Amino acid sequence: MGDMVGARPTSRAQAWGAEVAALSRFLALHWRRSAGIWVATGLLFAASKVFQPQSLGSSSLAALWPFAAVLILAAIGQTLVVQQRGIDLSVPGFISLTVVLVTHLPNGNSAKLGPAILLAYAISLAAGLANGLLITRVGITPIVQTLGMNAILYGINLGISQGTPTQTTHALQSFASTSPAGIPLPLIIAVAAVIITELIVKRTSSGRRFEASGANAAAGSAAGLRGNRYQVSAYLGAALLYCTAGVLLAGIVSQPDPFQGDNYLLPSVAAVALGGTSLLGGRGSVVASAVGALFLSQLQQFVLATGASAAVQNLVQAGALALAVTVYGLRLRPGRLLGRWRGRPSAATQPAEAGDTGPGPYDGRAPATKGQTGRASP
Repeated sequence: MGDMVGARPTSRAQAWGAEVAALSRFLALHWRRSAGIWVATGLLFAASKVFQPQSLGSSSLAALWPFAAVLILAAIGQTLVVQQRGIDLSVPGFISLTVVLVTHLPNGNSAKLGPAILLAYAISLAAGLANGLLITRVGITPIVQTLGMNAILYGINLGISQGTPTQTTHALQSFASTSPAGIPLPLIIAVAAVIITELIVKRTSSGRRFEASGANAAAGSAAGLRGNRYQVSAYLGAALLYCTAGVLLAGIVSQPDPFQGDNYLLPSVAAVALGGTSLLGGRGSVVASAVGALFLSQLQQFVLATGASAAVQNLVQAGALALAVTVYGLRLRPGRLLGRWRGRPSAATQPAEAGDTGPGPYDGRAPATKGQTGRASP
């Protein structure tokens, strides 16, 4: 009996040590994938403070946070889709149509704002469901389906707006300009969306199945996971986030134009890539994507403070995306470049990073699997 009592604290200590070790490995893995964007964002703000201090002034930050919040919401939605081996090119259509619905239908009458917002969410969820079902059931590739959906959404947009902007309602403008405790409300909503999405994906069994199914469709199917369900949920969640971004954007800009969402396609993809989310599906972090969105927002603010034109700003964003994809490719196959320098092929000898074995948005083939055992409940 004495030996058993004496062994109990030891077993507890071992269990506690195992939990700490598992947590350390988890944090180390995720830090390794997203450390770059955290460091780059810190360096960018430091450089802005030194070379363009006006880009960090109170007025500049007051203008930065609301638009950064909109981009954060778009980046979260894009992250969910990319984690399911897709890419969403309908981001501009969702945001622009939402802006048109909540400005043109009320036409300055705040009493009509509520029904307009509900209609915007209904249309967005229906379009997101259509994206998910046509990709999973019909087999249309994500890039083709979302590009077509973007055209449909813009068709509805132009049918309502006739291509002309309308003043936003006073109620929506007051809502978007509210700053509880000095923090812009759009930023609070974006941070809340990041926390909720991260907790669902990382801390729930459904979220872990979501990542597992996105990492390898064939392996997930062999393990009993219903991959189609998670793909459809990704497009539904993305549509919900895009619509929220559009509602906030319509309140931030006093007279938004019908093409207001065009500014968020490339940055949303760039934020995901900068955040280290696997472009082949599976592992990713909406927190890192949000930091990537903040990096791009401040980068645009920094370039704008230098007096550069809009064309230069677009080139800088494109360069940031190209750099992120390049770094991602080198991380995926770290010995590829070195092997070429040494004159021997190293791609075949470099194992793919776990979670990066699924097909991408341009490849409909399921990867081969072997040695899959066990079955998880769907």
